[in-house]
Amino acid sequence: MNETIVRNQYDQLASVYDLRWKSYITNTLSFLKTWAEISPTDTILDVACGTGEFERLLLAEYSSQQIFGVDISDKMLAIAKQKCSAYPQVSFQIASASNLPFDNDIFDVIVSANSFHYFDDPLAALKEMRRVLKPDGKVIILDWCRDYLTCKICDIILKSFDPAHQQCYTQNEFHRLLEDANFAVYRATRIRFGVVWGLMVATAILKN
Repeated sequence: MNETIVRNQYDQLASVYDLRWKSYITNTLSFLKTWAEISPTDTILDVACGTGEFERLLLAEYSSQQIFGVDISDKMLAIAKQKCSAYPQVSFQIASASNLPFDNDIFDVIVSANSFHYFDDPLAALKEMRRVLKPDGKVIILDWCRDYLTCKICDIILKSFDPAHQQCYTQNEFHRLLEDANFAVYRATRIRFGVVWGLMVATAILKN
């Protein structure tokens, strides 16, 4: 049910999304690109890829990068497809984070930015990421962090007024979810962007 609400919300926002959140998108995704340390030979999956801004950043440096993006909003994906139309090795399709339309063990790197707080079933989503990740691959997730007071307040407000919002997590809660999905946290930090936005990022690998 929540996915339908999120889809409808972002279908409506798609045409103004990049402009409305330009500074936030640029800051968070540029940070993620640097943090992720992606090789030009990696095959990437971007879960909840939105309008394809992360893809655009990657392709600006490595024009041959093979990237797959999934999202639940057709209209966000339409913008992503338009941005990346000159790159035949980049593809987008509609899909839920908890039901990825890919075979097992095919991605070197899986990223998900600014969307974990929307997931109906975050553990199911992480298990799906684990399923499609190569044994020596890595998952990088960037999202809001409830350890910051401003994000804790946003979380409370959004739970009351935004039906699409599920919940923010503390860094410890987030790491426990990764561990429950059979990941080991390899590298992690918290970071603030401006006065409001406190985020956490983690790079995780499969447990031995």
